[in-house]
Amino acid sequence: MMNKYRKESDLLGELNVPEEAFYGVQTQRAIDNFKISGQKLSAYPLFIKALALVKKAAAKTNYELGLLPEELYHYISEACDEVASGQYDEQFPIDMIQGGAGTSVNMNGNEVIANVVLEKMGKEKGDYKHCSPNDHINLSQSTNDAYPTAIKLALLFENEILVSKLKLIVQAFRNKGQEFQDVIKMEETQLQDAVPMTLGQEFEAFAVTLEEEISKLNGNANLFVEVNMGATAIGTGLNAPAGYALLCAKNLAEISGFPIVSAPDLVEATPDTGSYVIYSSAMKRLAVKLSKICNDLRLLASGPRAGLFEINLPPMQPGVSIMPGKVNPVIPEVVNQVCYKVIGNDLTVTFAAEAGQLQLNVMEPVLSHAIMENLHFLGNAMDTLREKCVVGITANKEVCLNMVKHSIGIVTALNPHIGYKNSTEIAKEALETGKSVYNLVLERGVLSQEQLDEILDPKNMLNPQVKV
Repeated sequence: MMNKYRKESDLLGELNVPEEAFYGVQTQRAIDNFKISGQKLSAYPLFIKALALVKKAAAKTNYELGLLPEELYHYISEACDEVASGQYDEQFPIDMIQGGAGTSVNMNGNEVIANVVLEKMGKEKGDYKHCSPNDHINLSQSTNDAYPTAIKLALLFENEILVSKLKLIVQAFRNKGQEFQDVIKMEETQLQDAVPMTLGQEFEAFAVTLEEEISKLNGNANLFVEVNMGATAIGTGLNAPAGYALLCAKNLAEISGFPIVSAPDLVEATPDTGSYVIYSSAMKRLAVKLSKICNDLRLLASGPRAGLFEINLPPMQPGVSIMPGKVNPVIPEVVNQVCYKVIGNDLTVTFAAEAGQLQLNVMEPVLSHAIMENLHFLGNAMDTLREKCVVGITANKEVCLNMVKHSIGIVTALNPHIGYKNSTEIAKEALETGKSVYNLVLERGVLSQEQLDEILDPKNMLNPQVKV
């Protein structure tokens, strides 16, 4: 079956566009020019939704300022709603990484919306004299204000999803903290025996450290509510009517549900990428914490005979091809790798933000791609860690208790009860003889078994306990 095409033209001349495509000539040029990452704009539906809502707010503002006739405005508004709903996601086939400071993304949106409008009007695709991607959909705008505004709105949507996933894994760790609250164990500092604690305290600490990141992500995402719509090319507002910037921000706030405001200085706001840098750093911080937790989970589950073996991770797949019976911690391992990717992408954001020159930062495509990739990676990683690992973790209670009884480190917990001299002598004898501190305390009659068990009872390990 032969492909059918329609001809469209731009500054560079004519080009064939698939007859049924809702995108146009500039999108087709981007398809031909940028075969880079293999990740298409269609892979990020919330970015497409955000772009459509920006175009709807722009059309509403143009209509209210008398620049668009009512009938055409209503067609554009309906088309934007349909694009935002995901009906045309496949019509955004361009690579996320591209030259042109985002012009390809902006024009992809303009062309798709224009051709949806033309279809509603009963016109042929590409018959732009009735509804033009540039003259109507892009009216009073530039790529340099519409594109970064769409990025920021998309990141506001994406942040809500990421935070919701973060809250779920926080709760999963907290649940384990409650489940393991009576499991006493020996803690390690510098990979050496330290002092007793409970496994529940350890898992609650995982929950708390991740919970801290909720406010960090939300706080940094709040910077995205300030947009530069109405700036047009460089912030001077050329080709936009007076009052456009404030009114467009107000309309976008109503349409999106976020408290969007116009930047106080549009010339400053147009090349500024500081909000991306600080939000990316919040994701990096979350990644660092997640990776540390996964390192801990792998250490706690190490063994079963030659490691700590304090917990069991759910077995997800056979370990290796050469060692029968070996099951590896594949879920924490994959999350570690995701975290490394997130940390690397944060460096990409830093370099891309620094690369801005004069009145524009042309590196926003790779910057936005790195941030959105991190959002998806982190969200998927937290879901995977929660569903396939955390909820199924079990404690090896007897292993943990035996480690406490045989550890030299419990003399630190006993010190307030038996004195420093007794503690030192017992620790020295335990090291020389291999006997457990627990048994030596009993042999010397320093404490009764009832007293010793009371001191090491999990309920007495939860808070500072000093008895005179």
